[in-house]
Amino acid sequence: MQAPSSRGIERIEARFHGNGFSPHRHDTYALGLTLAGVQTFRYRGSGRASLPGNVIVLHPDELHDGAAGTDEGLRYRMLYLQPERLVEAAGGAGDLPFVTDPVVSDAEFRQCLAEALDDLEEIPQDLLLDDLIARLAASLRRHADGRSRSPSTSVARDAMLRCRDYLRDNCDRAVSSGELEAVSGLDRYTTARQFRTFLGTSPHRYLVMRRLDRAKVLLSEGGGLADTAAHAGFADQAHFTRHFKKTFGMTPGRWVALQRSARGLH
Repeated sequence: MQAPSSRGIERIEARFHGNGFSPHRHDTYALGLTLAGVQTFRYRGSGRASLPGNVIVLHPDELHDGAAGTDEGLRYRMLYLQPERLVEAAGGAGDLPFVTDPVVSDAEFRQCLAEALDDLEEIPQDLLLDDLIARLAASLRRHADGRSRSPSTSVARDAMLRCRDYLRDNCDRAVSSGELEAVSGLDRYTTARQFRTFLGTSPHRYLVMRRLDRAKVLLSEGGGLADTAAHAGFADQAHFTRHFKKTFGMTPGRWVALQRSARGLH
């Protein structure tokens, strides 16, 4: 089940047996609660396991997979939080926190995430969402390992916001490094480094992810794979399918089937 998106924050519930997702990565923080079963995954070269009551924290652009660790299957909920929400919550200061251990035992963190994931059928009110983002940001910083860098001192924040908005507005076509240089006022290598520091991923990957966001909307509205690929800015259906599976750990066809199955349960 996928909840309505709110200010770029996505929330889902998933249930499966066996292997659920092939190795993939997001350009967001993935914060999850294991609700039933054992949630196993590989992350940063090691096997991990989460039990009910644990919080899962996956950093942007970190490769991971997912599986049910027992024959009983698995049920969990995830929230995908854009890095810029954390920067906003810190008033433009602070850093992008990196939590080394992806399985966290923290009652306060878990309670906050449980509130954020409680009702997947409703869009949270703005006041509630602001409070939840602030609390999630505080929880992430509490468990961060101190290796993060500070956008307030090392990143041209306004320039990176302009680059972000430009990529979002032009995601249906190829954007050149020269264009981003003009937008940021910085050379291409500084732009690439600062963009990753600020948003946790590369400009190119951010562009591809916005295409995939558009593709998911089109698929949810009943669009075919070939038409969706074209309208979302991919070269062809095969190109679209490769990026979709690399990012979400499943083919677009399977994703559509799961969405239809979830709607049939409610």
